[in-house]
Amino acid sequence: MKVSVGTFNLNNLFSRYNFEGEIDAIQKDDTSVDSQVLYRFGPQDTFKIRSYMGRLVKTKDEADTLKIAGRIWEMDLDVLAVQEVEDIDTLRNFNRDHLAGKYPHVTLVEGNDPRLIDVGVLSKLPIGGITSWQQATHREDPGIPVFGRDLLEVDIMSPTRSRKLFTVFVNHLKSHYVDFREDPVAGEEANSQRRRRQAEMVATIVKARTRPSSKFLVLGDMNDPAESPLLGAFTSDPTLGLVNALVAPQESGTMKKDTPPPPSAAWTHRFKATGQPARYELYDQIWLSPPLSERLAESWILRRENLTGDGSDHDPAWVVLDV
Repeated sequence: MKVSVGTFNLNNLFSRYNFEGEIDAIQKDDTSVDSQVLYRFGPQDTFKIRSYMGRLVKTKDEADTLKIAGRIWEMDLDVLAVQEVEDIDTLRNFNRDHLAGKYPHVTLVEGNDPRLIDVGVLSKLPIGGITSWQQATHREDPGIPVFGRDLLEVDIMSPTRSRKLFTVFVNHLKSHYVDFREDPVAGEEANSQRRRRQAEMVATIVKARTRPSSKFLVLGDMNDPAESPLLGAFTSDPTLGLVNALVAPQESGTMKKDTPPPPSAAWTHRFKATGQPARYELYDQIWLSPPLSERLAESWILRRENLTGDGSDHDPAWVVLDV
């Protein structure tokens, strides 16, 4: 049985509503009502306003939403780990409205990120146990959760639920973004140390939850290249023995020519500073446990058409496993 498993940062997939509930649109040709209408809400526990840094959270642009949906349709994976989704309802609605319910099994646990972005899983195969590690803390800073979003552990079952095929550990580690009001050097150093602590907790948790014979994947947006020492706690741990499934991936799709071109196919994120050549890095990664690495049949990256991305600044990656 071959199963395809991938990861895709959906780039701020937010809901179209800023509050719970839906207001019917007033028809433009309805002359029985005034052109200006005042809506009065009841007690505050009946609605919620989504905001970040004093601004209402806005829906993802529809054209960009259609682009990421189109890419998901093109991959047609069995299991897809996703990042940067507002909440479970947003993911369910996206699956229903833009993917025609392609994935009958959808999970997401609301995390800690102030930007309201979470990680989740879309699956054609049944889902078994779901564990959120959002409250895990690191010894260097035990007062706050180490994961800004979550480390989401999800068991993927066989079609009949008779056995567990494998477990996915879905990540979205700390980004490089530094607010303009902060010192850029100190901010970047703080971000790097946060990623290091997160990587160390990934290693600690995965080792505690698995055995040498376990079949599992550690995947997601790591916000650092695969060879980064900041990720070394899990990527280079001899006990885990994880195998990078995207060392030499095949490419699907055609990107516009860039000068200089990417050094290899092993990249999912492109960043170009003003006046500098673009940097191509493998931020979106898939690491396989040793027993599962023996089942690796193919690895792929769906290449963007536009240099800046198609609905997301990340390219999705996936593997095909013979389980």
